Amino acid sequence: MGGGATFFSVVVLLLVQCIGKGTRAANLSINAHQDYTQFLLANGVARTPPMGWNSWNHFQCKIDEWTVKATADALISTGLAALGYKYVNIDDCWGEGNRDSRGNLVARSSTFPSGIKALADYVHARGLKLGIYSDAGYSTCSKTMPGSFGHEDQDARTFAEWGVDYLKYDNCYNDGSKPQDRYARMSSALHKAGRPILYSLCEWGQENPATWASSIGNAWRTTGDIKDNWDSITSIADANNIWGRYAGPGRWNDPDMLEVGNGGMSLEEYRSHFSIWALIKAPLLIGCDVRSSSKETLSILGNKEVIDVNQDPLGIQGRKIRSKASVEVWAGPLSKRRVAVVLWNRGSSQAPITVGWREIGLSPSNPVTVRDLWTHSFLSRSMRSRLTAYVAPHACKMYILTPL
Repeated sequence: MGGGATFFSVVVLLLVQCIGKGTRAANLSINAHQDYTQFLLANGVARTPPMGWNSWNHFQCKIDEWTVKATADALISTGLAALGYKYVNIDDCWGEGNRDSRGNLVARSSTFPSGIKALADYVHARGLKLGIYSDAGYSTCSKTMPGSFGHEDQDARTFAEWGVDYLKYDNCYNDGSKPQDRYARMSSALHKAGRPILYSLCEWGQENPATWASSIGNAWRTTGDIKDNWDSITSIADANNIWGRYAGPGRWNDPDMLEVGNGGMSLEEYRSHFSIWALIKAPLLIGCDVRSSSKETLSILGNKEVIDVNQDPLGIQGRKIRSKASVEVWAGPLSKRRVAVVLWNRGSSQAPITVGWREIGLSPSNPVTVRDLWTHSFLSRSMRSRLTAYVAPHACKMYILTPL
C-alpha cells in the first residue's frame, strides 16, 4: 500500500474508532444516541466548523445590543459574512441578575432593552445567525446572571422561541456533578425544543470531552481560555492536537476563539494563529472589534484560501507531523486527494523548514502543484519529493499540495 493510501487509511480508522468510543461513553441508549447523532447532522449545523464572531475576547462584559447590531452590519460591509462568518454570538453578561416571576431568563434592560428576540430578528434579516451564552451551573462565569443548571428545558425553549441559532454552554459554579451528565441534560433539552441550535460545550477540556461530547454536541472546548499572546496560542495548539481523531463533520474540537486583531501579537504571529486554527478545523470565531479592524487584520481573517482549508468538506483535523527545536510541520488531508501543510517556526530566528512528501502521505516520485495560501500564488506547478522554505521567526508558510 502506498504512503498516501496508508495516511488516509489511518485517518479513517481513527475516525471510526473515535465514533465507537464516543458511543460507548455516552450515557444514552444506542437508539437515542443514533437518533440524536442523526439530528446533529440533519439539522444542517456544523457540517463544517462554525464561523462567526464572539463578543468575549474584546468586549467581555461591556457588551450591548447596539454593539451586536453594528458588528452584524460590519461583518457584511467588510465582506466577512460572504466568506462564511455567519454567527454573531453574544457571550456572558447579557442577562439580568435574576429570573422573572415565571423562572425565565431575561435580557438586561440597560444593555439589551429590545430583548434577544428582536436582536435575533435584526441579525436574521441580514442573513446571519445569532448565538447566545449560558452555563451548566448555578450562575455564569461572570456571576452577573443565572446559569441554566436545573432550568435546562425551560431555557432551551426560551432560546428556541427567541430564534437563537448557537449556544455556548460554560462550566462555572456547578454542583460538582459530572459534566457528562450536566451537558447531556442541555443537549436533550435543545433536542426537545426542536430548533436547530449549534451546541458548543465550554467544559475547558477538564474531563477530556473529545472522548464523549460528540454524542451530545457539535463542538467542545479542549483547553482553558485563550489569551492574546504567543505563549497562549502555541500551548493551546499543542493541547488541542492530541484530540484530532475525535473531530469530524458535525463534531469539532474547539481550541477557543480567535485573538487576531486584538493587538497583543504581531501580524506574523496572527497569521500563524489563523493558519493553524484553520488547519486543525477549529471554529473560526472572530474575537476582535470588527467595526474598527485594520486592513491588515481583515486581510488575515478574510483569506479565502486559508478559510477554504478550514471549511473543506472532508472535515479531517490537521495535526502536528514533526517538531524539533521550535521548527514544526503540521499537515492534514483535504478533499480531492490534496494535502494542506503549515511550516511553522516557533523559534526566535529565521529557519529553513523541509517537508518530505512521504511524511504527509504523498508518493515522493509523483509531482504535485504547490499553492502558497498567503502569497496567493503557485510556488511550483510540478514539484517532487520535498519542499523547503525559509520561515521568519514566529511566522509560518501555508501550502496546498495537489498530486498531478
